[in-house]
Amino acid sequence: MPARSRPATGGSSTATPTVSKATTGSHANCPRARDCPTFPPRLNRVGAHLTLFHHLPGEHLSTVVADLRAIRPEPFDLAVTGPRLLGRGVAIDLQSARLLALHHALATRWHPWLTPQDRQPFRPHITVQNKVDPAEARKLHATLGRTQHWPTALATGWSIWRYLGGPWSAESEIAFTRQED
Repeated sequence: MPARSRPATGGSSTATPTVSKATTGSHANCPRARDCPTFPPRLNRVGAHLTLFHHLPGEHLSTVVADLRAIRPEPFDLAVTGPRLLGRGVAIDLQSARLLALHHALATRWHPWLTPQDRQPFRPHITVQNKVDPAEARKLHATLGRTQHWPTALATGWSIWRYLGGPWSAESEIAFTRQED
């Protein structure tokens, strides 16, 4: 989980499910944030990822894990649609009807736990640059905007992270299932 998403926890830890993914193609998709030349080194604590929810109560971690184990589709494609300017950073937007349906199902199930941020409309993306000067962000956005063809990303599983008041700890990896022929 990048530093930008640190929730205010008042000392309590949080469980934070994210979608793990594998990507191919240009560095704009950065399979791991630490490999991304546009991401500030001081913020490269966790590989690049698609955040589904920013803050779920840590006391519900076992329920979160059980729910994610119960919802394990086959790996599925994520259409990479291009860059989005974030003000002091840049994200690569993704589209997938399957992902939106999964997010909706989980948001419905976990609604009582969701923060105002997690109740906002879901706009799937991978942040490739954050907490930089706005001019630097605009420059990268313009560069990425010239990309003619974006490779498809692949959602391969759930990752659950726990915020520890500064660093993040990997709690669980749950691979999506493949149907046997």
